[in-house]
Order: sequence, then C-alpha cells, then structure tokens
Amino acid sequence: MRAAVINSFGGPEVLQVIDVATPEPRRGQVRVRIAAAAVNPVDVATAAGIMHQVGNAPARAETGLGWDLAGTVDAVGPEVTGYAVGDQVIGILDRVGAPRGSFAEYAIADTGQLAKAPATATPAEASTIPLPGLTAWQALAALGLKAGQSLFVSGAAGTLGAFTVQLAAARGIEVLAQGGEGDKELLRSLGAAHVIRRGEDAGEAVREIHPSGVDGAVDAAVIGIAALDTVRNGGGIAMLVGTVPRLRNITVHDILIHADPHALAELVSLADAGGLDLRVAGTYPLSGIAAAYERFGEGGLRGRLVLEP
Repeated sequence: MRAAVINSFGGPEVLQVIDVATPEPRRGQVRVRIAAAAVNPVDVATAAGIMHQVGNAPARAETGLGWDLAGTVDAVGPEVTGYAVGDQVIGILDRVGAPRGSFAEYAIADTGQLAKAPATATPAEASTIPLPGLTAWQALAALGLKAGQSLFVSGAAGTLGAFTVQLAAARGIEVLAQGGEGDKELLRSLGAAHVIRRGEDAGEAVREIHPSGVDGAVDAAVIGIAALDTVRNGGGIAMLVGTVPRLRNITVHDILIHADPHALAELVSLADAGGLDLRVAGTYPLSGIAAAYERFGEGGLRGRLVLEP
C-alpha cells in the first residue's frame, strides 16, 4: 500500500509517500480501507518535529502521519465484536508518532478508536469529526458548565472552535465566540449568543457583557493569557496547547485528547441530526500531501483539508 511518512523533521519538503506492506489486524483490531483523512494541526506539528521536541512522540527512523479517518472495514482481527467487513466507520488514531497513521491507503485501528460513520455525510466530511469533535467534547466535559452558564471560545470559526460553539449552545450554554471580521454571520448560525471580534481586547469585550467575566473558556486559537483574562474568578479554562499562569483561583484544564468510542458515536448522531457543521476546505490525493501542508501553512481556512487516498 501507499503511505505518507517522514524520516526527518521540517516543512512540506520532508513528506514522503512510499510503498509499505499492507498491515494485518491483530486481536481487537480492524483494518480500514481509507476513503478520507482530515489534516489536523497535530499532523503538521508532528512533521515539523514539535511533538517530538515537547516529549509527546518517540524518536523513530520513520514516522507515519494522520490521526483522523473515514473508510470501510475490510478485515477484522480475532475477538472483534460490533464491527464487520463492509462497515462504514470513522476513527481517531491517537498514538502520537506511530509508524503508520491514517494518511495511507489502509490503517489498523482498535475498535475503541472507531464509531459507525454518519449516514448523512460524505467520507471527506465525516473525516473532519474525530479529533476536533472529541477535543471539543472533552474540553466541555472538563469545564462542566451547565445550561445558563457562559463560555468564551477563541478561534470559534475554525473546526475545533465551531464544534465547541455548537456543542455548548446545544446544551443551553451562552457562548461568546471570537472570530474574524467576516465570521459574525457564521458564528451566529452556529449558536453563538455574542461575537467578539478578533483583534479586540477579549477580556474587555467580554466584560462589557459579563462584568465579572465568563464561567469558562475554551482556548481553541491558543491565545493563552488573553483567553484566561475573559474568565471570572473561580471559573475554568480548557487549554489545548501550552499553558497559562494559575491566577484568580481559575482552574486550568490541560486537555489531553484521547479516543472515546461512546463520545464519538454521540458526535455522529449529532452530525446526522444536523447539529455539527462539517466543513471541508479542500481535498487532495495522497500524492498531494505536500500541497495540502503548504495550503494549511497559509492559514485562513474555514474547515479542514482532507486527503483522499
């Protein structure tokens, strides 16, 4: 099969698509014929060596790429229940720096990394759900906000931010969403009660609405202390990358994304019910992975880039 790998760190120039042996599933695993695999920030960070530098990925002579997948089960290992050949699935390969990832023609997944694919989405659309969807889900779970409480979301027009807005709004949480000049209509359609313009002082803008600050924040855009500044004393903030000072009795939740088949199935149900906005910014063949990474680096995306092996 063909698979994308790196054997050194850098930009798009280090990406290689090579011929490798087609893997076989072991106990509790299935093999998925990949139809689509979304490109996430962690995939770019892995190729750049950032995940290795911060100690989140082991040093290997050859490292695979790709976390998210959508495709068809084409082989099952021993002791597999709940999945059969022909099932349409989505999944997350959450082993950072593994020898093979989802940027390949086939991938091996534990059944605990999968859910049945949404019936209403294309494979490209479905592949955008797992990593950002689970991150948003786990961030909100950590904050534990209830209906009627308030939440600030940075980077709300991006995939992760948008999922966070939709999940929170569906739970009756008042969302203050930060976005660019042209994102107001989109963010309102996702369920944001208020839109904070990117470039404004977020803390001051939030306090014009909630003088003491919001109950919680999800820092999807990694603005750090600026996101912390929106939170009231004793509130909480979910950090996805980096950290912030422990100030004003605010609880800082470091979100360590992990596979969760039950939450993933819930996200699929929401997508089928129209509760998740699945946006694909562009598609590329596996051989075009370098072009996809280049486009990712240019920024300004509203949706995920997707590889279609």
